[in-house]
Amino acid sequence: MKFREKKEKRSVEKERKTDKKKGKFKEKIKRSFNKKYIKNGSYSMVISVIFIAVIVVINMIINALPSRYLEIDVSDQKIFSIGDQTEKFLKKLDKDVNIYQVAASGSEDETIKKLLQKYEDTSDHIKVELKDPVVNPKFTSEYTDQQLTANSLIVECGERSKIIDYNDIYETSVDYNTYSYNTTGFDGEGQITGAISYVTSEDLPILYTLDGHGEKELDSVIREDIEKANIEIKTLNLLTEECVPEDAACLMINSPSSDISGEEKDAILSYLENGGKAMIFSDYTEEKMDNFDAVLENYGVKRAEGIVIEKDAQHYAMQTPYYLVPAVNNAEPITSFSSSGYFVLAPYAQGIQKTDSVRDTVTIESLLTTSDSAYSKINVKSESLEKTDEDIEGPFDIGVSIKETLDDDKETQIIYYSTANLMDSQINQAVAGGNEQMLMESLNWMCSSEGTETISIPSKSLEISRLTLTAYDVSFWKICVMGLIPGFFLIAGFCIWLKRRKA
Repeated sequence: MKFREKKEKRSVEKERKTDKKKGKFKEKIKRSFNKKYIKNGSYSMVISVIFIAVIVVINMIINALPSRYLEIDVSDQKIFSIGDQTEKFLKKLDKDVNIYQVAASGSEDETIKKLLQKYEDTSDHIKVELKDPVVNPKFTSEYTDQQLTANSLIVECGERSKIIDYNDIYETSVDYNTYSYNTTGFDGEGQITGAISYVTSEDLPILYTLDGHGEKELDSVIREDIEKANIEIKTLNLLTEECVPEDAACLMINSPSSDISGEEKDAILSYLENGGKAMIFSDYTEEKMDNFDAVLENYGVKRAEGIVIEKDAQHYAMQTPYYLVPAVNNAEPITSFSSSGYFVLAPYAQGIQKTDSVRDTVTIESLLTTSDSAYSKINVKSESLEKTDEDIEGPFDIGVSIKETLDDDKETQIIYYSTANLMDSQINQAVAGGNEQMLMESLNWMCSSEGTETISIPSKSLEISRLTLTAYDVSFWKICVMGLIPGFFLIAGFCIWLKRRKA
């Protein structure tokens, strides 16, 4: 009996202990769910949700931004970017243009793809689309019967279209040592911008080049630039045509070696006096050029006798005083070029002088100017380039633009350069394409109209660019490399030797 009572007593005590433990556990749970813990936990959860939402929104905004704000073009020639000329042209675009990249999905040329994205980001009127010839085998047949190279482009606006072959985008040259092809240039921007201008233009301008007087042939690079600007080139013989055609956007007279006839002079003046436009080049010649000079003098300018020689070392290159590096003035026809920082190289130029009498309606603006110390050497056969009493003192213009306001809202425009060597490819390469850019900008200024805007973007070289140094720069770096730098190390070495000797 006592044993049972003891057992029951132990059982009761055990239950009490168990209940006591359960009570403490419940009390802990209650404390964990008090207001303070609930408040802190809710606050942390809300902050976490807000942070995640902000990150998602930021990512959505970044993904929606155009690629031009997200990608930086670090290539030397900016092959993934579009220039100021193209950007300005695209912002004025008011017609919808479709650009199709014809390539198999996954094998697109990434350089072209990124460049096209820049066009699409710059203008709402540009739409870029990939066309896979495997998926759409008959697509290209709507535009051409020929088989297109992979990654060729088709630019379309309304009923007008233009095909850009892939081989025209990349320029190549042959290495005759290895008989292999090397890629030397990327002309993506030039080809695409030119194609957009072509399909959106109403009337394409025509450039007539005067023929029959031993004129210089257009350099191949300049000719390609003119054609890329959608300017049609035609030759003009005024002896047979008798007048400049009415559809002429501009007349080019490219350094005739013999004089034009009196009838040709009258035909040219008649064209200009009715609001015509002309780009004129001349070179030194011993031939009499009375009629040619009469055209220039009718608009207030004349050629100085001889060839310009520079005495200022900062205004000539290649250690040759008649390889002029003129100052480029901020004039209307070359406004963008003048601020680009490029040099112009003008060998064997003649000085352009303004005549004493010129009509009030004629405005002459300097484009290229020599230094004050320049002079014109009369005796070009002289073995010495030293200035003599017969030589003509400068400064001179070697490039001018001429405008004359006429009745009926017409305006005559003339650009005159006193050396055709500006168009030479080798001369142009010596200044990294500076001559080419200046000439095309001045030509586009004359050929553009309300319905048509000509624009030509030079190809971007993938080769090592040449450094243009004037004679002053060459002399300065010679002194630094051969004198100042070695002298510094000699003096420093002597000081160290003297210090150690005394120690």
